[in-house]
Amino acid sequence: MNTTTPLRRNPEDHSDPQSAPAASFKNVSQVFGDFTAVDDISLEIPAGRLTTLLGPSGCGKTTSLRMLAGYSQPSSGTIYIQGEDATRLPPERRGLGMVFQSYALFPHMTVAENVAYGLKLRKLPRAEQDRRAQESLDMVGLGHLAKSRPRQLSGGQQQRVALARAIAVRPKLLLLDEPLSNLDARLRVQMRSEIRRIQGETGLSVVLVTHDQDEALEMSDEMVVMREGKIMQQGAPQEVFGAPADRFVAEFMGYENFLSSSDGATLTVRPEHLGVVPAGTSQGSLGGLRLQGQILDLAYRGVDVLVTVSAREANGREVRLMCDIRADAARELQRGDQVDVVAPAASLIEL
Repeated sequence: MNTTTPLRRNPEDHSDPQSAPAASFKNVSQVFGDFTAVDDISLEIPAGRLTTLLGPSGCGKTTSLRMLAGYSQPSSGTIYIQGEDATRLPPERRGLGMVFQSYALFPHMTVAENVAYGLKLRKLPRAEQDRRAQESLDMVGLGHLAKSRPRQLSGGQQQRVALARAIAVRPKLLLLDEPLSNLDARLRVQMRSEIRRIQGETGLSVVLVTHDQDEALEMSDEMVVMREGKIMQQGAPQEVFGAPADRFVAEFMGYENFLSSSDGATLTVRPEHLGVVPAGTSQGSLGGLRLQGQILDLAYRGVDVLVTVSAREANGREVRLMCDIRADAARELQRGDQVDVVAPAASLIEL
C-alpha cells in the first residue's frame, strides 16, 4: 500500500506541531431556548493528536463538534483554530475535514470522484485532484476500487471512502462524528485501527465524537468526558480510566462497585480487581478490602465468570458487588455460598 509523501508530515515545515493547540474553546456556550446544550466550556485540542469527546447522548459532544465545524454558532464564547478566531467563519473557510455518521457519498459518482469532490470545489487542477484522490484511496486500502460506485461497496468500504475524501483536502483538523456507529462489531474494531494508523502516519489533528468508552480508550491520545454540557474530566486514557474524577466518570468508564470508606468517603473498584474466596480463609490482600457476603448469581462468559455478591459494609449497609474472576477460579463456587470479597488497597479509588 502506498502511503508516502504529501499525506505525511511536510518535511519543509519546521514549526513545532505541539507548540500551539489545533483548536480551542474559550468560555463557549450553546443555548437553545431553555436548554443549555454546552455550558461555558474551555478546552484546548492538542495538535497532531487524536482527541475524543466522550459521553452519553445529550451531553453536548456533537453540539461542540458542530460549533467547531462552523455548522452552528455559539451563543457566547470564542472558538480558535490554530490560534485564529474562527467563531464566525463559515464552514468552507475553516479548512476542516469532516466524516459524518452517515457517509454522505454521492451515488452517481465513482469512488475517486467522491474523494476528489472537495478538491474540485477548491478549484485544484484536474491532475492534482486525481493524484490526491488516488493517494488518499491508497492510504485507506481502496485504491483498486477507484472506479467503483458507492452502491458496490460494503459499509466498511464506504466509511473508508468518506475518510479518504476528508483527508484528501489536507485539513487543519479532521472531525469525526460517531463515524463507526453504523458498522458491525468486527468492522468497528478494524476501522479503529485504521483511523489510528492514518492519524499516526499523517500527523493529522483529529477530534472524534463517540459514546463508546472502549472506542475512546483504544483510539485516544486525549479524552474529554462530558455531561450535561460540561467537561467532567480531560486527560490521557490511562489517567481518566485509572483515576476517574467523580462517580459519573467512574460509572461511564465501567466501574460498577461503589463502597463507603471508614471516614465516609466513596470508594470504587472495578469488577476485575475483586477476588472471591471461601468465607473465613486467609486468602486476599492484607490492608485492602475484605467484606463478607453471599453469592447471588454466577454468569459464565467463557474465560471469565461474573459473580454477583450481596455483602455488608462495616457500617451495616448492604451493597451488591460485581466480581469478574477467571472461570477456573470459579469452578467450586455456587449460588448461596458464603464468601469473602477481597481487593488490594492499590485497586481502591477514592472519589
